Amino acid sequence: MRSDLVLVCDPSLQAQRALRVILRSARYEVVMTATGREALDAAAHERLQAVILEMALPDMDGIDVCRRLRRRFEGPIVVLSAVDDTAKKIAALTCGADDYMTKPFSPGELLARLAVRLRAAPGALRIEDNGLVIDLATHLVTLDGEEVHLTATEFALLRVLVTSRGTVTHRTLARKVWGARRGEIGPRVRAHVANLRGKLDRPDHSSVIRTDVGSGYRFVGYTGANGDSAVPLTDDRDCRL
Repeated sequence: MRSDLVLVCDPSLQAQRALRVILRSARYEVVMTATGREALDAAAHERLQAVILEMALPDMDGIDVCRRLRRRFEGPIVVLSAVDDTAKKIAALTCGADDYMTKPFSPGELLARLAVRLRAAPGALRIEDNGLVIDLATHLVTLDGEEVHLTATEFALLRVLVTSRGTVTHRTLARKVWGARRGEIGPRVRAHVANLRGKLDRPDHSSVIRTDVGSGYRFVGYTGANGDSAVPLTDDRDCRL
């Protein structure tokens, strides 16, 4: 089995060439596809670790491709698209995408976000991100070597966020953490997420939890929050595809 295999679905040959260079510089293997059907076929036959998906495809709606990929693939789906539309972003994140970036993009930021998502893939019991360590087996969280003391509720929230795909709605958090299905769930969720952020945010206010307005929350890691990358690149200028 090949390791660290990333599927790229983008109809642009220029984008394919750029992404191949960027991903191979970080030692990923790459499978290139240009249509939604090719991507779905590759996902059915290849042992993929991640998918990078363009929304504007010649044969299928990108949202539908994302939804179908999620049904058969548990790894990270990162949308990298020329489509910069809020409704489209929310639709992609709620149907299974883990992240949404728009072109032009920073190669370093793309690699950083991809690395964060791979570390938080389903089945991972230990997640590490720029000094943050979350051990789901022992319920231990440390930041820069210091233990972060979380309440049982805060840890339960964090567990749901790091093991979920895409955006997690207020209702889903309330159901998974408190078993709540009705009532005023929004204020309770917001209050506990604020407390969790207060313990994990860095002095520069970078946060591992991102708010998707009108949708919910998602775990992005410090790299995904501020765009910094620990991956050395020869050229980290924006890629204008």
